Amino acid sequence: MKVLHIDAEKYWRGGQQQAVYLYEGMLKRGFQSSFVCCPGSQLQRYFETNRLNYHCLTFRGESDIISAFQLALLCRRYSYNILQLHSSHSLSWGLLAKLFYPSLKLVATRRVDFPIGKNPLSAFKYKTKAVNKIVAVSDNIRRVLITCGVAAEKITVIHSGIDLAKFDRAQVPENFYKTWNIPEESIIVGTVAAFAGHKDYPNFLKAASLAVQENQELFFMAVGGGNLLPEMQKMAEELGLQGHIAFTGFQKEIGQFLQAFDIFVLASCLEGLGTSVLEAMSVGLPVIGTRAGGIIEMINSGENGLLVPAQNPLELSKTILTLAQNPLLREEYGNNALNSVQKFSKEQMIDKYLELYNSL
Repeated sequence: MKVLHIDAEKYWRGGQQQAVYLYEGMLKRGFQSSFVCCPGSQLQRYFETNRLNYHCLTFRGESDIISAFQLALLCRRYSYNILQLHSSHSLSWGLLAKLFYPSLKLVATRRVDFPIGKNPLSAFKYKTKAVNKIVAVSDNIRRVLITCGVAAEKITVIHSGIDLAKFDRAQVPENFYKTWNIPEESIIVGTVAAFAGHKDYPNFLKAASLAVQENQELFFMAVGGGNLLPEMQKMAEELGLQGHIAFTGFQKEIGQFLQAFDIFVLASCLEGLGTSVLEAMSVGLPVIGTRAGGIIEMINSGENGLLVPAQNPLELSKTILTLAQNPLLREEYGNNALNSVQKFSKEQMIDKYLELYNSL
């Protein structure tokens, strides 16, 4: 078994972290494996910095036959027999490569719960028999795929995993509050999410505005980058959140932020799983999540956090205020979160992928 991981994305988000966890885990266990990424991508920089084996190929789009042929040659040269495809674009790449190397086994990971039926190409990619297995990172994604016509027996659920100890080692810098203009004695409510539509930052910002009107000690932090960041900064101004919010932009090391937060919120309207919730739980943070996608598979409302309806800023603000006003409840939910997150370790995730590869 020789697995070649493929990720055609330029930027580093939760999916790229998951791909790296799996790749590094396989190497540490002695498996022969490598990774294909695009030139100039954040994955390439990571591999260079950490001196990990990788290959660079330029993927120019869904019909890029040339790079697909190059990928097939690479597989033949190094005897890779399984392609692990970590994104929808990577799946396109793998399917084209299989035209030139038909014996390749394809495993595609689906991390989002968007329906595939609206796009004929996307529907074909996941339904075709050329794909041997699809990994859904949540039960909800599996349900969505089946509803869209993907054969149930083709789908395996493997929840995303995290490094449970990674953020325990993180520390809040001495100048943290000064750097981000956070008033002393603030209760920090934070989120870690890309500025993409399905993360529903308007929901987060509107809830923040409502909550601040009731409790001036609240301070909100939005950790992440993306195309919608300038628009959301403007919205925050219009909502009167000046002095009560900080936008940090993309941060590679989020541990210091999680350690500084008092409450964690994920306000998505759609969500595959939401590994930032798991990371927050791993440092004992009380979490508030929307009833969207795989979030409900991590949060047991009233035990290790609280769930609210998606796209409902009023309910979200009320829930934030409830936790802000009750430090004992925050501590209880945080302790329970720390216990419940243990089943989402990256080691368990790697075990399940290896079991899947061996079954092909």
